[in-house]
Amino acid sequence: MKVAETLCLKEYGLRGILTLLGGHNENFLLETPAGTRYVLKVAGADEPSALFDLEYAMAEALHAADLGLAVPRLIPTHEGQFEACYETPAGTTLRGRLLTFVDGRPWNEAGLPTPDRLRHLGRMLAQVHRVFATVEHPAARRTHRWDLAQATQVRPLIPLVPDEEQRRLVDRAMHVYAACAAPRLAALPHGLLHGDVNDENVLVDGDRITGLIDFGDALHGPLVCDLAIGFAYALLDQSDPLAAGAEVVAGYHAERALTEDELAVLVPLVLGRLSTTVLIAAERRTHTPEHPTWYITEDAAWDLLSHLVPLDPAEAGARLAEPTGLDPFPEREEDVDALLDQRARFVNPALSLAYREPIRMVRGQGQYLFDQRGRPFLDLVNNVCHVGHCHPRVVEAGQRQMARLNTNTRYLYDGLTDYAERLVATLPDPLEVCFFVNSGSEANELALRLARTYTGRNDMLVVDGAYHGHTSSLIALSPYKFMGAGGTGHPEPWVHIVPVADGYRGPHKGQGRDAGTAYGDEVGRVIEEAGAPVAGFISESLLGCGGQVIPPEGYFETAYQHVRAAGGVCIADEVQVGFGRVGTHFWAFEMQGVVPDIVVMGKPIGNGHPMAAVVTTRAIADAFANGMEFFATFGGNPVSCAIGLAVLDVIRDEGLQVHALTVGTRLRDGLRGLMTRHELIGDVRGAGLFIGVELVRDRATLEPAAEEATDLVNRLKARGLLLSTDGPLHNVIKIKPPMVLTADDADLAVRLFDEELVAF
Repeated sequence: MKVAETLCLKEYGLRGILTLLGGHNENFLLETPAGTRYVLKVAGADEPSALFDLEYAMAEALHAADLGLAVPRLIPTHEGQFEACYETPAGTTLRGRLLTFVDGRPWNEAGLPTPDRLRHLGRMLAQVHRVFATVEHPAARRTHRWDLAQATQVRPLIPLVPDEEQRRLVDRAMHVYAACAAPRLAALPHGLLHGDVNDENVLVDGDRITGLIDFGDALHGPLVCDLAIGFAYALLDQSDPLAAGAEVVAGYHAERALTEDELAVLVPLVLGRLSTTVLIAAERRTHTPEHPTWYITEDAAWDLLSHLVPLDPAEAGARLAEPTGLDPFPEREEDVDALLDQRARFVNPALSLAYREPIRMVRGQGQYLFDQRGRPFLDLVNNVCHVGHCHPRVVEAGQRQMARLNTNTRYLYDGLTDYAERLVATLPDPLEVCFFVNSGSEANELALRLARTYTGRNDMLVVDGAYHGHTSSLIALSPYKFMGAGGTGHPEPWVHIVPVADGYRGPHKGQGRDAGTAYGDEVGRVIEEAGAPVAGFISESLLGCGGQVIPPEGYFETAYQHVRAAGGVCIADEVQVGFGRVGTHFWAFEMQGVVPDIVVMGKPIGNGHPMAAVVTTRAIADAFANGMEFFATFGGNPVSCAIGLAVLDVIRDEGLQVHALTVGTRLRDGLRGLMTRHELIGDVRGAGLFIGVELVRDRATLEPAAEEATDLVNRLKARGLLLSTDGPLHNVIKIKPPMVLTADDADLAVRLFDEELVAF
């Protein structure tokens, strides 16, 4: 305090009483003997002077605009500088700025606002944004802890909230923000923001906003963030927060028209701001629990969260948008029951629906899917949209090519050969010849034909519990189907089943690499018992329907040796696990140091676009070119090739293979950590973003917990996580999310697993 007094006297010639103001910074109220009041703002040694210049430019622009809005103005020092520096006796430099004091009653001391005051708040913010559009300053291109556009940065603080119900509340609020707001902000109108239009920085007189203070959080960002911050505080203590918010929106929209996209993110942004408030408060309580001003709005923020979080985002957003005449959620009234009835009339029930209460999806983005009520679901199971739902680069590539040319492979076009060359470059020698089709089933069917044509044989080896497609031949080659409900219960004579190389359940479990060799030798045993020469062995590199199984090291090396010694070929089904999903390698078969003779690709290859491929050796391809033409009407068409190239580009440019390893390891380790608290988890296994959680009723007998797995999946769906069960015993929860899953998403999944497993 003494040093601040010295600075005021030396640099400004002012004496008076200094009082420390509330807030997060070291600010003082200076009252001179003549009764004049100023605000002294003391800066840290590392705070850049450019930010002071930005604040000055903003205040002067507002003052010049004459909006009837009082703002703090900088007082120059004796030497005409706007920043005062004073060398203290201790050798440190004290930096400060003196500002005029703005009279007025803070919003939070003016009582519950009237509709007129709420509308005036909105109008004032829009007018301020119009003025700020004239201010261009490089210091605004920054972020900070309270930047609403980066609110996910405080998400890791959720475990610091001591109350379980409050943790669940803020977890859901941040989930809605991360899904519904964060991915859409970059495309919204941007400009210079005040950055902290809170209830202490807005001054009022009756129904009018008369002053705006504290420009210290200013930055460039989405304009709607300022609006969301402003009415997040205006909604505190309101009996009907959405009605109050609609008044603020009405005032803003009258001055600057909001877009439907801006209106769609308002409620999620409010949730983000309230979450930031309570999470930073939780962090501060760990070191300064008795601070006099830091926690003033905390209780009101929790109350507002408890009101807003249970609401459907679409319903809440539509209420806020009513004054604008726009409807950012036109699908919200859609009737799920009517759609179910229509589906029952026209779609065969063999095409099943997920979950006890089916979801009507209307939109996808990144790692999220959204229903008609605006509710976001974190997609942990859709390995088809590999680089994220509706990835803009993939969508744009398909649209651009479709508008230019779409034909078939009987014509020459660059896309086919360009894509084939790029795809082959990801594979080891001697895999070099491509065939393009439309689905994983077609690709596996073609792989079967290639193997039989090349070897002149018919019989095939397949892993127990495997699924390879829905054609008649592939159903016959899929124990998951023919041994399951509606199946024949036994294999065709040409199908020979080898045991699953399961390190958790199988006869050779727990033996490390020896288990891999032992399971590989089982392949040799089945070949000897087959009674007929085999054409080949088909296996997923990691077994999906077989229960998210990671074969033990050495398995494929030994199995392939037996197959090739018997004259067969080796087919790697990478439909579910290829394209970098395992993290350590681009193709899952590479994890075991083997090279198959034929590789089958599908699902992620087109990020939801129907395409697939088979890549094989020159010798096998040449044998297939025996005079019978191979042709797939849509396989390898220009649009598919453009989309396939875009997917490869995104995987490379966004570093998704390494990302899968980092986030997948975090998720797998987090789930394994739950095993000490939840006996129901028997095993957690995986590679990259291919993970299985096997549930058992007894860890000694390994009795499968199939009903519990189904219940858990439905409970997690109600919390906003999409998962499903798999495996021959239907007790494995499979996790195969889009590759853009984040570390925060992984942590959320672990927390929700932990909370819902308590019920069992």
